[in-house]
Amino acid sequence: MSDAFDDNYDTFKAFLDLFSPPEAVKRMEQLRIPQDIIERVRERHEQETLRIKELEEPHAVVLGNRDTWYTGPQTKDKCWPAIVEELRKDGWPQSPAIDDLDNSSTRVVSLLNHPKEKSFSTRGLVVGYVQSGKTTNFTSVMAKAADRGYKLFIVLAGIHNGLRRQTQARLVQQLVEPNPALWSQLTGLEKDFTPTENPASYFGKSNKTHVLCVVKKNATVLRKLARWLAKASDYLGDCPALIIDDEADQATVATKSINPLILSIMASLPRSAYVGYTASPFANLLIDPSAQNLYPKDFVVNLPKPTGHFGTEVLFGRYALDGEDPEQVDDGHDMIRSIPEAEVSCVRPETKADVEEFEPFITETLRAAVEYFWLVTAARRVRGTGNPHNTMLIHTSVNTSVHNSFKRPLQHLRDTAARSLEDPAHLARLRDLWEQENARVPAEEFGETRVEFERLVEELPGVLRSCRVIMDNSSSEDRLDYENGPVVAIAVGGNTLSRGLTLEGLSVSYFVRAVSAYDTLLQMGRWFGFRNGYADLPRIWMTDELAEWFRHLATVETEMRRDIDVYMTEDETPLTFAVRLRTHPALRVTAAAKMRDAITAASSYGGKRVQTHYFHTDAEWLIENIAAARALVASSLAHASTVDERPADGRYVFHEVPHDLVIHFLSSYKFHERSPENDADLIISYIRKRVSTVGSLQRWNVAIVGNPKGEDFAFAPGVSVGLNTRARLAVTNPVPDFADIKTLMSRRDAGVDLEGDVGSLTDDGIMELRRRLLPNTGLLVLYPIDKVSAPTPSKKLRAPLNAEEHVIGIGLVFPKPTHEDSAVEKYISADLANVRIEDEDYSALDSEEA
Repeated sequence: MSDAFDDNYDTFKAFLDLFSPPEAVKRMEQLRIPQDIIERVRERHEQETLRIKELEEPHAVVLGNRDTWYTGPQTKDKCWPAIVEELRKDGWPQSPAIDDLDNSSTRVVSLLNHPKEKSFSTRGLVVGYVQSGKTTNFTSVMAKAADRGYKLFIVLAGIHNGLRRQTQARLVQQLVEPNPALWSQLTGLEKDFTPTENPASYFGKSNKTHVLCVVKKNATVLRKLARWLAKASDYLGDCPALIIDDEADQATVATKSINPLILSIMASLPRSAYVGYTASPFANLLIDPSAQNLYPKDFVVNLPKPTGHFGTEVLFGRYALDGEDPEQVDDGHDMIRSIPEAEVSCVRPETKADVEEFEPFITETLRAAVEYFWLVTAARRVRGTGNPHNTMLIHTSVNTSVHNSFKRPLQHLRDTAARSLEDPAHLARLRDLWEQENARVPAEEFGETRVEFERLVEELPGVLRSCRVIMDNSSSEDRLDYENGPVVAIAVGGNTLSRGLTLEGLSVSYFVRAVSAYDTLLQMGRWFGFRNGYADLPRIWMTDELAEWFRHLATVETEMRRDIDVYMTEDETPLTFAVRLRTHPALRVTAAAKMRDAITAASSYGGKRVQTHYFHTDAEWLIENIAAARALVASSLAHASTVDERPADGRYVFHEVPHDLVIHFLSSYKFHERSPENDADLIISYIRKRVSTVGSLQRWNVAIVGNPKGEDFAFAPGVSVGLNTRARLAVTNPVPDFADIKTLMSRRDAGVDLEGDVGSLTDDGIMELRRRLLPNTGLLVLYPIDKVSAPTPSKKLRAPLNAEEHVIGIGLVFPKPTHEDSAVEKYISADLANVRIEDEDYSALDSEEA
């Protein structure tokens, strides 16, 4: 009986290659297979689809109950097994790497429509990490879709030839070459799309091959493709198509030329799926979902971070999110080196008028960065492991003439270094640099073996001989070519290097370009990715301001990804999910900076913690905040229903303080202007809206949290606690009158007003307890901070606070709404007055060059 059932199930699977699941069931009924057998077949198929839906990773937000027809690879498949074979040759282990790729690509394919459905227009988004293997993921999705009958594959590969060529090469290697009889190509390594005479020949019933087309996001190219497809319209009704948009946040969103052309191409394909891939989905998730565009209305998939991936927070650290213990949030690796502001004008023209005559100067930090790159290359040759290529990136401007001006000075530096290898003074300087870097980032912390300087000296002549200086930009003939043997290159460039393109063996970056948007900033980080065999060696030279931007960005990015995962477990759809993201306080700055002028910012604070971590250090500013805090404590003493005094623990709690006293305090307390998430106007508006609409937040608990071992600080007669120690993040060139302490509140502080020991509870546990005991009560916590705040010796990336007066930090904990939250709005704009911004150059979108 079991064999008979298996035979029937095999029949059903064979039908699935030709029909959608409901239609396959009808065919089984036409064969007069008993109804109970059909029911068992249906149940088994549903169990297999359920396994796909319930995969632990990746998480997905899906619109409605999309039918999951795809249950994974089959033994007869050709394209996916070829990719697996290729990856094994490249040293990928089956577990976890290939298994994870199999699961994540299967999940994406399961969200596409069955290729035999009469018509569909799917729109989805896959969120990965910069330089994390997104290309391999979408190549795997294409392979599995091809194995199930998708016919046409269009890949939109960035806006520059370099990325398009690299993508074409990867797809040919992994899809076409293993199965050449299965594929026809509309584009080649050296040519973007060029119309052929007879488009119908690709799509007629006599042509059984899959069709591959890799194009730039260029208006001229896409227009040609749209017109060519229109000529084949009679044949496209039976042509299931998958459009992959690599770097989907670039040029696709809100561009007058590219967006309509992609929509036009989709309109000519009655069965089409558009799937965007991006590491910076801010723009994609801020599109108006109700507009006719490429908003991912059907699904959003959040790929997990691969093992061994160097991401934003690994390098720069980040701030603690709600529910995290600040002590468990790392400050990042000590791999960032500071470029003094005084040197920036030596490597980047100060105004547009200076561009043409600009001549760069090899500054101290640029020399150190280049020399360190040569030392790293020598060390990697000694180790003999990992990627065979070695690349350094210099990115100071988008202007091509600025790039080109670096060639002669860098070549001169290389040639001088080659002649100086016998000079004891030169070798002594290199030894000092190597020893300093090894001491700051010990190889052993990354499971690597330290390379002694004497071994490097043996390799340096060969390193310098093979080192090329390449100007890789849209106007140069130079290009990074990793296909013809190991490369040692110092690459100077702009947009062609900053989007999508993989810089193989990247170990050193020198980066001073100022950008205005988080997504642009994130994409600039070509240093993100995998560093097998040299995880201890990468370094980044940048200004302290840029490093601080990246740290803030790491927090926004981590919080956004966490929210995506949270929404995926709460029955959200991509449409309601968008609203949730757009009312997230931390995302306001993304939109504001991106728009470059005043835009509406919506924020809702329900269930969130807000805390200060940026402060001025001048006495006048700090004294005003001390006065505001003392006034709040005095009025709380007078109006609280009860006062919980725990001076031995350094804590006081004033219960049921009227909300108008809290609002008065927030009106007089000064938040640092660089903290967009700490916007007093928005917070006050939110409190007033909750009070007036649902009666929540009328009462607040006001707490003081101090350190019993610290110096005494008085808030009011009879109310004093010890000062807390909060060291600032160390920077080589500190900005005057500014300190970043990174994190203020501990997890247990969010329950300081709750009875019993909350220290053992998770953050979710504390918030759940608050919801049960204090569903409508807000919490405001005051932290007096010692103006010196010297760090403990183990905190290598910290420095004394050294403020002119003691600092008052504050934390706010908002109750989680039982029903819909309130959103408040305010017009804000990015303050770019003192920042020289170079935004992405989109001229390539409309260029006639194809």
